[in-house]
Amino acid sequence: MAAMVTMAEVLAARRRICKLVHRTAQTTSQALSETTGQTILLKNEHQQLTGSFKLRGATNAVLSLSDQERSRGVTAASTGNHGRALSHAANAAGTRAVICMSSLVPTNKIEAIKALGAEARIVGKSQDDAQIEVDRLVKEAGFVDIPPFDRAEVIAGQGTIGLEIMEDAPELDAVLVPLSGGGLIAGIALAIKTLSPRTRVIGVSMERGAAMVACLAAGRPIDVEEVETLADSLGGGIGLANRYTFSMVRELVDETIVLSEREIAQAIAHGYFQERAVLEGGAAVGIGAILAGKFKPSGPTALVLSGGNIDMSVHSQIVAGTHKALREAA
Repeated sequence: MAAMVTMAEVLAARRRICKLVHRTAQTTSQALSETTGQTILLKNEHQQLTGSFKLRGATNAVLSLSDQERSRGVTAASTGNHGRALSHAANAAGTRAVICMSSLVPTNKIEAIKALGAEARIVGKSQDDAQIEVDRLVKEAGFVDIPPFDRAEVIAGQGTIGLEIMEDAPELDAVLVPLSGGGLIAGIALAIKTLSPRTRVIGVSMERGAAMVACLAAGRPIDVEEVETLADSLGGGIGLANRYTFSMVRELVDETIVLSEREIAQAIAHGYFQERAVLEGGAAVGIGAILAGKFKPSGPTALVLSGGNIDMSVHSQIVAGTHKALREAA
């Protein structure tokens, strides 16, 4: 049965996590504003502690556990950023963390998780494979599963970004949000639609393995093959037993856009050269949607830059113009 997160839970999350996460800056992109003729704002979550927005939801979830639950340890399947955030939150709470990831997760993200004292387990070739190991840890060792998106406390934590966006720019026409399993956009959309129903919320994903987009088209959660992409943080399925994010995205999100690998690479390059920002592919998709002409802003617009944990060897290839994605047909 589908469930919804409430605005009261988002407000409670902000009170709970406010001393443990950054209130990130929202700045104007001069380059994109000049290109579009509209004010384009950047919500700089790539500057968050652990390098991505995920710390908000993970911290709220860990702090919402009872002492008995925390004593059992926490686990999750992750494409990297959630695992890093959960490792940080667990470390701060003195709780053991085991993060399960597929072989598609970049090495830099795996090493960052280990550096925070968590155990990293590489299992199979997809998020679904990693989730099997999570389920085993829950059943056999008593761990608490803190999934990367489909949990009320995680969604509420991510919703605090929406509160900050609207406090800094209450007259927004639209907000572009990276779309993966839906935890980020569900929380942000809840906050924004509550505070400003007229503001459009647009989800942006990649052409290669955009699970939520495929599920919305099918009208229900379905299995979607996970494939290699520059937007690796947006990979993975939404779960056939999805409780929250599918229904919330279907109800609250106005539109979805998908980008080619070339368009994602161009967005990463723009972030570096024009915004002086190191962005992972999944974080740059809002920029990519504008550069590709797939979103044409008609008023003040905010883009959520969700993370900066890109493999720097890949980033170097992109900014040098030598990455294979840039050779794709325009």
